[in-house]
Amino acid sequence: MTSDSAPADAIRSGRATLGIELGSTRIKACLIGDDPTEVLAVGSHAWENEFVDRVWTYSLDSVWTGLQAAFADLVADAERRHGVRPETFGAVGVSAMMHGYLAFDAAGELLVPFRTWRNTSTGPAAAELSELLGVNIPLRWSIAHLHQAVLDHEAHVPQLDSVTTLAGYVHWKLTGRNVLGVGDASGMFPIDSSTNDYDVELVARYDALAAGTALPKPLGELLPEVLPAGRDAGTLTSEGAALLDPSGALRAGAVLCPPEGDAGTGMVATNSVAPRTGNVSAGTSIFTMVVLEHPLASVHHELDLVTTPAGDPVAMVHCNNGASELAAWVGLFGRFAEAARPQGPEGAAAVDTDAVFDVLFREALTGAPDAGGLLAYNHLAGEPIAGLTEGRPLVVRTPDSDFTLANFMRAQLYGVFGTLALGMRVLAGEGVELDRMFAHGGMFRTSGVAQRFLAGALAAPVSVAESASEGGAWGIAVLAAYVRAAQQEDIALDVFLDEHVFAGSVFETSEPDAADVAGFSTYLDRYSAGLAVERAAVDALTLEGTTR
Repeated sequence: MTSDSAPADAIRSGRATLGIELGSTRIKACLIGDDPTEVLAVGSHAWENEFVDRVWTYSLDSVWTGLQAAFADLVADAERRHGVRPETFGAVGVSAMMHGYLAFDAAGELLVPFRTWRNTSTGPAAAELSELLGVNIPLRWSIAHLHQAVLDHEAHVPQLDSVTTLAGYVHWKLTGRNVLGVGDASGMFPIDSSTNDYDVELVARYDALAAGTALPKPLGELLPEVLPAGRDAGTLTSEGAALLDPSGALRAGAVLCPPEGDAGTGMVATNSVAPRTGNVSAGTSIFTMVVLEHPLASVHHELDLVTTPAGDPVAMVHCNNGASELAAWVGLFGRFAEAARPQGPEGAAAVDTDAVFDVLFREALTGAPDAGGLLAYNHLAGEPIAGLTEGRPLVVRTPDSDFTLANFMRAQLYGVFGTLALGMRVLAGEGVELDRMFAHGGMFRTSGVAQRFLAGALAAPVSVAESASEGGAWGIAVLAAYVRAAQQEDIALDVFLDEHVFAGSVFETSEPDAADVAGFSTYLDRYSAGLAVERAAVDALTLEGTTR
């Protein structure tokens, strides 16, 4: 590949923008050019959470080895495509899974293993805080983890100096600044959208509650500084460059945007930051974000109040369990396809995973609208909306269910959306209306299948853009590009997205099919009643603390 092209020039001159997102199963890197829709190179690294001592966690060593691997993969891809290896960038953005608990002492040492969003051990704290603050505090929020540690008199609490999220931690190590984008911060503690900062009245309530405990600092001194999208959040230091690229080729100096959570980058990646827009992000977890026109009338445990990266209020329906169980079943069928192939001298040929997804998803299209009476519960972890403290994946049917592959796969796809649909019923009861609903995530790569079923589940049109499978890494790269644009002109985030990113985008839209809407409604009623089976399974089948 020659290096005299426009993309090569953007990379060589340092104008290209880098986005990195640490997702649940993959760390992705995305490089964009002068045109934010132009993806110049990508890189990725697979990783998995661990269930250690009954805590879902990732080690910090795996954070950095994974980031380095994803970055190296991106650099190699840039060289393959354009004949040049990036040595600096115009801007950089870091995003990651929201929520959870990363606690550090004054020396910057991690005090306890990273507690991810997937942990559901914070029930007493979340209940007490929800009553105290008058807003729903979910189990996975950072303040719930912090307060649970206080309630449990954990030994590390007196040593606390700072608490942050995964994106905030990586950004801190790359820049030396302990800051957080307002969207990610809204999953730590409630935000006042009029100030784009933590709600000072609610902070004061918490400080009064924590007075006399072992907590060594006021809450405001423990949490990161909050920044809205478009603000300069620091520059890449030489130490940070060496962490990202141990080869030494990467130079310091690139500006970074405020670190954001995967919910915020999902909103950006689907142009869903304006009121009456929403998006669904499907991965290891699944959640929908709906930008609100007005406050909700009531507090609901199924709904979280967070913000866009610009600070506008959002109702979030977050489910801990997304497409992982579906992927496990696809892997099982893929292995069967390999084993059933004729054996050659070197054994059976491998089966392309995307092809297996495509075959099984399209088989689901021929299933009954209600999945033939089958139920699929995708609960690998606890699911607060469903009232589950732990997960037990199940397939349930009655003797008269129509047990076919098509119905089985449709039930699995419906199961991904089951708990989400329960939460969306609550939002609909608040009279919230949408003009646009977008979807993104790997499961939407098979055109017209998961998207169609989601439209049936929500009884609303669902659109998918060509960039949907790029997801959050591209979204945070766009937010990094927005910093540079905001330095040149006073432009709102939604206007920047409309005029500079999505002006020429083409969306594939699935209108809800009447049979799918009715069939999914029947499925969901049965699914809701069958949650009693899930709860019984949690009670009857115990987990070993060291299993994954």
